[in-house]
Amino acid sequence: MNLPDDLDFARREGTRTIRRAAALCAVLLVALLANATRVQIFESGRYGGNPANHREAIDRYARPRGDIVVDGRPVTGSRYTGGMFRYERTYTDGPLYAAVTGFSSQRYGTTLLENAQDPLLAGTDPMLSLFPLWNDFVRRHPPGGQVVTTLNGAAQRAAYRYLAGRTGAVAALEPSTGRILALVSAPSYDPGELSGASASVAEAWTRMNGDAAQPMLNRAIRQTYPPGSTFKVVTAAAALDAGVVWDPDERTMSPNPYLLPGTTTWLRNETYGCANASLRYAFEWSCNTVFAKLGVDVGPRTMAATAEGFGFNDPGLRIPFAVAPSTFDRKLDQAQLALSSIGQFDTRATPLQMAMIAAAVADGGAVQAPYLVEKTTTSAGETVSSAAPHTRYRAMSPATAAVLREMMTDVVRQGTGRTAQIPGAVVGGKTGTAQHGVGNSGRPYAWFISWAQAHDAAEPAVAVAVVVEDAAGERGEISGGGNAAPIARGVMEAVLDSQPGYGPNSHGSASRPRSGTSGRLWPSPK
Repeated sequence: MNLPDDLDFARREGTRTIRRAAALCAVLLVALLANATRVQIFESGRYGGNPANHREAIDRYARPRGDIVVDGRPVTGSRYTGGMFRYERTYTDGPLYAAVTGFSSQRYGTTLLENAQDPLLAGTDPMLSLFPLWNDFVRRHPPGGQVVTTLNGAAQRAAYRYLAGRTGAVAALEPSTGRILALVSAPSYDPGELSGASASVAEAWTRMNGDAAQPMLNRAIRQTYPPGSTFKVVTAAAALDAGVVWDPDERTMSPNPYLLPGTTTWLRNETYGCANASLRYAFEWSCNTVFAKLGVDVGPRTMAATAEGFGFNDPGLRIPFAVAPSTFDRKLDQAQLALSSIGQFDTRATPLQMAMIAAAVADGGAVQAPYLVEKTTTSAGETVSSAAPHTRYRAMSPATAAVLREMMTDVVRQGTGRTAQIPGAVVGGKTGTAQHGVGNSGRPYAWFISWAQAHDAAEPAVAVAVVVEDAAGERGEISGGGNAAPIARGVMEAVLDSQPGYGPNSHGSASRPRSGTSGRLWPSPK
């Protein structure tokens, strides 16, 4: 027996076996790492989005959510439940702010500000921490931050109160900055009913989505309407900037009735004195025939370019959540252009867009980008980000804007918008009644867009757009001046009342001309 040879052989075999086992382990380790990489990197979206995976939701609701703030006061909160999802969202005056906050639901996700600012509110935004990578490694997040809105609480409450019991929307802006002061959609809903994960949440979701009144539809930013005669502001701007009209007091060559080009259809007016009326008279009393012909005279390209200068056909507008684009068709025959120029045919706009039109007149022709978030902060109040106002469009020349300010003031002082007058302030406005439905069979929408400036103020404080879908009264009695203007007046008063030093009895009457104008009372053509 050769023992040394046997031991040497055994040693070699053992070494070979160990090497094979080590190689196998290395292969298995590489495979494990490769699979982990596949799952955590390449397949993470599929697993993370799997409805059966509750880890992200459990982590999201394991701590209180940050708050949305109006006038320095949070309008949201978090309630401890003790369940798998420890905290659920609460809302103060939920229906009042639903068109702004949206909802945060453990069952149905997030919308509006709750969605657009979700990382900050949930505490996962890297900007909330000095060491975000370390927080990710230890799976520990800072408290959710706060979203400070631009809303004027008094204006928001006024819009909500005046719209009560009606279907419609209000949007209000600060013309010089684009800050959104009010955003209301009616009817509204309570987003708190969608918080949590109980059976009642599913019942509320089914009930709200099945409601014919569509309370969850944000009519202020997600619904477009034919703007009717309020669009005549755009047509007037196009005619003045293009030189089609040089003097707003000169009579136009506008027959009454007006035969739509290329058709046998006659367009008529619901008021008197429109035959060959001046631009000022036609604007003040809303003569369809004058503005339809002006749109044709201006031409489709210039009309479309002017509408886009106000913000139409822009799919990228966010405030910070998306706004449905308002539209003005670029491919129109002359008859269609005539109707589009009076806010009918395929012209459609959101209430926010129409508020931007009023704001452009008030701000000298510039359209400031509308925004809803003033700043975001940490839970301790340290600023994370802040808004910087900027001009998004140039709608018209300053000279044209000045003429339109005068004409809008005439509408409120002595025209179709007299119900919007406010003592102690100059108010400019434009009424509108928009036909819709097959053969215009639908109940007309009542519109009013406006701006208001205290007599001793340097610039207008607010621009407002109001649309009422279900205006009260007989069909022929529905009007922007009668149904929508009083709502706009209430919102404008709320904003003016919040201005330092404003007092309705200390600055003159509503009929007094604004500071810096000649105060000329323009005669109306007969």
